[in-house]
Amino acid sequence: MFKQFTENVSGNQIYLLVSLAIFLVFFIVVSIMLIKSRREHNDYMSDMPLRDSFVEPDSFLSR
Repeated sequence: MFKQFTENVSGNQIYLLVSLAIFLVFFIVVSIMLIKSRREHNDYMSDMPLRDSFVEPDSFLSR
């Protein structure tokens, strides 16, 4: 199937195939990283926007 695509590629179509390949590689790498990540790390990262421990409440009021 892929052989048909590569035989009939001409001119600017190579950019389409290269961009598709880059997208697929990126998607696969991100999927593997997500599967291999630990549950504790995912929970920590998902709670980060909701935590106030990183921001001092008075720092915004004094500006």
